[in-house]
Amino acid sequence: MSQAVIKVEGLTKRFDDTTAVDAISFAVPAGTVVGLLGGNGAGKTTTISMLLGLLLPTSGTIEVLGVDMLRHRHRVLTRMNFSSPYVDLPHRLTVAENLTVYGHLYGLAGVRRRVAEIAEALDIAQFLKKPVGKLSAGQKTRVALAKALLNKPDVLLLDEPTASLDPDTADWVRTYLETFRRETGATILLASHNMLEVERLCSLVLMMRKGSIVDRGTPAELLERYGRDTMEDVFLDIARERRTGGVADAAD
Repeated sequence: MSQAVIKVEGLTKRFDDTTAVDAISFAVPAGTVVGLLGGNGAGKTTTISMLLGLLLPTSGTIEVLGVDMLRHRHRVLTRMNFSSPYVDLPHRLTVAENLTVYGHLYGLAGVRRRVAEIAEALDIAQFLKKPVGKLSAGQKTRVALAKALLNKPDVLLLDEPTASLDPDTADWVRTYLETFRRETGATILLASHNMLEVERLCSLVLMMRKGSIVDRGTPAELLERYGRDTMEDVFLDIARERRTGGVADAAD
């Protein structure tokens, strides 16, 4: 296995009496796409927020690119990025203005050139001058991804990267992500409810339920383990705590 780019040990997050993430441990090998799956409330977003440093864990450790994120995250944040269609960019700014602001925040050289380049790559050049608040849901999703790729990150955290996209555009985005990973060697942690997307992109899947990682493996291994034909059926077995043919209660 390649050297781990993301290493999490005993990661826990409690909010008062609620445990959102319960002592999870996992590693994401360099240059791979790893899926973080689970139903609503499973702990995926909380986990990603802790990886980014947006939330401080109650306990546990996080290393990204060999750096302790709880002590020295500023050393690697410029090599990371994040995209979610559920986190809005400022609505009054145009797409170009938003991307330009983020380009400067990321300390990029040649921001104007990079904005034009990523706009062309993600086919959003035609609405660069349009306020983000006037975009469709699918257009916002593509702009959010463009923002996340501005700095050509070594580590990319994606939350539902093809949400609200039509099937053709979603397929195009997946192809782009595959090409980006192959050409740059980037490491991607992907949270998604689209199981076809997971089967296509992910070499490893972490299944979460109620704040814990309850199973893990390649898509093929999970399909065999649960005796299912699709990852959607595996997902439902785990989310609904079915145990037919699977090991939904397996420990980390």
